[in-house]
Amino acid sequence: MAIINSILTWVMKKRMHQIELFMKYPHDVQDELFKKLVTTARNTEFGRTYGFTDVHNVEQFRKMIPVFSYEEISPYIERNMAGEQNLLWPSDVKWFAKSSGTTNARSKFIPVSYEALEDCHFKGGKDLLSIYCNHFPDTKMFDGKGLTIGGSQQVNQHDSNSESFYGDVSAVIMSNLPYWTRFVRTPTLDIALMDEWESKIQKMAEVTMNENVTSISGVPTWTIVLLQRIIELKGAKDITEVWPNLEVFFHGAVAFGPYRSIFQKLIPSDKMRYMETYNASEGFFGIQFEPDSDDMLLMLDYGIYYEFIPYPEIHKENPKVIGLDEVKVGEHYAILISTNAGLWRYMIGDTVVFTSTDPYKIKISGRTKHFINAFGEEVVVENAERAISEACEQTGAQINNFTAAPKYFGGEEKASHEWIVEFEQEPSSLEEFTKVLDATLRRINSDYDAKRHKSLALGLPIVHMAQPGTFYEWMKRRGKLGGQNKVPRLSNTREYLDDILKLISNSELSL
Repeated sequence: MAIINSILTWVMKKRMHQIELFMKYPHDVQDELFKKLVTTARNTEFGRTYGFTDVHNVEQFRKMIPVFSYEEISPYIERNMAGEQNLLWPSDVKWFAKSSGTTNARSKFIPVSYEALEDCHFKGGKDLLSIYCNHFPDTKMFDGKGLTIGGSQQVNQHDSNSESFYGDVSAVIMSNLPYWTRFVRTPTLDIALMDEWESKIQKMAEVTMNENVTSISGVPTWTIVLLQRIIELKGAKDITEVWPNLEVFFHGAVAFGPYRSIFQKLIPSDKMRYMETYNASEGFFGIQFEPDSDDMLLMLDYGIYYEFIPYPEIHKENPKVIGLDEVKVGEHYAILISTNAGLWRYMIGDTVVFTSTDPYKIKISGRTKHFINAFGEEVVVENAERAISEACEQTGAQINNFTAAPKYFGGEEKASHEWIVEFEQEPSSLEEFTKVLDATLRRINSDYDAKRHKSLALGLPIVHMAQPGTFYEWMKRRGKLGGQNKVPRLSNTREYLDDILKLISNSELSL
């Protein structure tokens, strides 16, 4: 295996030259990609409807093609799923990434073309390894196996010919990987694609605990559940006794900060490394480029053309849209993408903040529908996760999950924010935890601070401690177990919070 490790490490590092090119010439790369996308799709039904043959520059593109939400572009996708082709993209689309998101009950089905698989999702995976190997040339990762915690896939019942499939984006990727990759990853595909998560975690634990696992890829929440089960089955003190050669966790989907202390407890090794990715159903967008950074390099040559909506414009009927060349460091933007799978000027629902424009680096700051702004405080997910992390650090707490919503004025009661936090390890003082949470929000968000001034508009947050397993049970009852389903961190309504409080009060999961 040492020879294989050396060869793969060398191959991965060769890609670094191409990455450096788009870092140096970002606008040239994006302009060329824009022209290629429009030219390729000009004879699709969408291209003919919106006059792609007359689109010669970005200004015309923005004038002739509106911004699309999922609901607005879904009629094309539904026809595509029924078997029609050449609608949004010229090549046949046989795979769809299923994403329920965190705000809508209905499922979203994102087309995944051959080009999107090869030039975006697969390329992103290779680049992740390339960047890692470039920073850590002494890696022994390829001497063992990579553990991937993914979703499930099934035959598309909407297609009468049953010639297409859908599933979590991780399942779509795993189902299409070259055959040889099965020898360097674990568990086997039949286990990895199981759809019943409780049985899946048990089976994955039983199979993988006897492998030489050197890397893990997955969502932090489900990875914690798996590691805890393996430690229990093995009777081990921590995961280093099970996998002594484990060296890296490639993670994404949710912010890692609130979970870092739990992983350090489960994997107490100074040699353990963590790398963040931004791989969504709609595409692979970003990779952590520096080992100790908390931002990600925006990947510009994956068949995705980027546009951005400034945060104050997001909910306007005709929002202002800007290009990559106009973004500013520290500002929040909603992402618009046009892709090699036929998503055109599509608002994916995520917001990002730029940390650098040379090269372009981003951090995920939240969702366009996930925020609290009931009183003009404009608290976004990034604020909440940073405040939670600070409160945990100062009180010795560790969390599994949390959610928050506004509490409105009522009688003599002041308005406030109400939180439900499920702790892995409870804080030394819930009162102190609440004070640090509040103080951090006030420090990093001037609008929140203004509303909290002398408690005139907002009172101190209310924090409920939930028993372990509360959020798992809530997601299970909603049919939302799975890698692509995440607990909504923030909501401007009390729909989620009240539902969880009701579950707690009516069950054994008492506060």
